[in-house]
Amino acid sequence: MATPSGLPSHLLRLVLSCRKITAEVTAPPPRTSTIVAMASSDEPEFLAQNSSRISRFPRTRLSWDSRVASRVGEKLGLRLREIGVSAVEIDLSEELSRPPHLRRPAASLFGSIERTGVHVSGSEKLQWP
Repeated sequence: MATPSGLPSHLLRLVLSCRKITAEVTAPPPRTSTIVAMASSDEPEFLAQNSSRISRFPRTRLSWDSRVASRVGEKLGLRLREIGVSAVEIDLSEELSRPPHLRRPAASLFGSIERTGVHVSGSEKLQWP
């Protein structure tokens, strides 16, 4: 994983569960375990939406959707710009292994990060349903 200049790039990882979506960016190698920025649907901005989704009937499988994922991506993109990160890379094999019902929210998240001005390398290679 390297940028066009040959330097290692930051890695964007998604952590998905039925309750929340978390996006975290780790530092380039050799410090790959250091998280430099993250955003989650657990943040205070989303609490009212989360509680209303949990209490509605019939219940849905996920507590978040593409709109929430897009907002999480926007928040992460702004945080990345604040610290001077202009490009991140995704693990293509990990994203392709996701179930189809989770790919659309992931695509929304990647798109919103790119709209903030941070390039997401590898997202252009994905074929979203």
